[in-house]
Amino acid sequence: MKYLHLKVAMGLALILIFAKAWALPDIQHWQTDNGIPVYFVAASELPIIDIEIVFDAASSRDGEQAGIALMTNAMLAEGAGGLSAEQLSDAFADAGAEFANDSLRDMAWLSLRSLREDRYLQPALKHFLKILGQPDFPQAAFARERQRVLQSLAYDKQSPAKLLSKAFYRNLYGSHAYASPVYGTQDSLNALSSADLKAFYEKYYVASNAVIAMMGAVELKQAKALAQQISQVLSPGQKPPALAAASQIADAQTQHIDFPSTQTHIRLGQMGISRYAPDRFALSLANYTLGGGGLVSRLMHEVREKQGLAYSVYSRFSLMREAGPFVIGLQTRTDQTQHAITLVRQILQDYVKTGPSTAELQAAKDNMTGGFALMLDSNAKILSNLALIGFYGLPLDYLHTWQDKVRAVTLEQVREALKKHLNPEKMLLITVGKDSH
Repeated sequence: MKYLHLKVAMGLALILIFAKAWALPDIQHWQTDNGIPVYFVAASELPIIDIEIVFDAASSRDGEQAGIALMTNAMLAEGAGGLSAEQLSDAFADAGAEFANDSLRDMAWLSLRSLREDRYLQPALKHFLKILGQPDFPQAAFARERQRVLQSLAYDKQSPAKLLSKAFYRNLYGSHAYASPVYGTQDSLNALSSADLKAFYEKYYVASNAVIAMMGAVELKQAKALAQQISQVLSPGQKPPALAAASQIADAQTQHIDFPSTQTHIRLGQMGISRYAPDRFALSLANYTLGGGGLVSRLMHEVREKQGLAYSVYSRFSLMREAGPFVIGLQTRTDQTQHAITLVRQILQDYVKTGPSTAELQAAKDNMTGGFALMLDSNAKILSNLALIGFYGLPLDYLHTWQDKVRAVTLEQVREALKKHLNPEKMLLITVGKDSH
């Protein structure tokens, strides 16, 4: 019944959000006594509070133990403060709360959504803090979780999309931290112990490596008290050193992975830009026209609409702490593989040379600025943006200036950014499917 109360409150969110004039969130920022940055937005419309704690504790910190970051994060709720995973889950359910956690390449996080009333919030927060500050890493749960991930890795061998993604990161990043497979490998997982996970937790899940994002129906004074309460369960620790810069591959590379399928999965790309690149807005606009704008993009028009080589084709820049990948991806019939690759390469070469037209740039700007409100149309999305701002150290006015920065981009800036960051002659090409030769 308590869980139902939370769902009803979440449903009312849409009514209340769209019933009033949309406005940018007012972000409050401070640090806890032990130095954890906090980003908070008050939202009194709903009796809900959302909390997310983000750590620089993802796979880029795996080192020689691929998969340890994901396993550590996954194990946090498998036993904490002497309670089992089932007991913790039941406690959240009894309080009508939702707990979640995950780990990718740049960041790992834990989150809690609860009704604001103390009779719900306090028990939910109590168990959330056990998971955050007192994980037990029980051996039986560790063995079970490792087996689950090993089974997932075995399944990945039957997935051309998974094979493609892993090969792409491995070949593009080489010895860089981003090359570490998020889920690890069979050998790396079998070499891990629960003691290894505890050591990783003690090194990276610390106050000096954390950011707290909060949104909900509490006053600033209450939010500060909550943040302080959360911060006290973490040891001070040390902030990890910055990641090494990622280097572009020196020459074009190609790898084919044989797979018995009627379709060939194709990924073409190279290292792109980091989230801090000054021309990231120019490249985001450029990408909309190239392959990020769905049916209105050049890739979709040429590859799908005109030649029918693929149902879907896309391009994107992944913005990360260090240079994330730029990719073009599609699937096509095996007998059309070479034709599709040649066409995609030609479209990319032409686009890098000329860039978008004036009309295409304006259409991209209209789409990005027009859709901006959708980035902030729920508490969950606002919380995600707060966590992003905090983790990447973006300015507090990031959201307030976002649309103006998009509108200010010139056609010349887009063309210069394309030529500066993309080199069609030095792309990594990975294909998964039957040999098309």
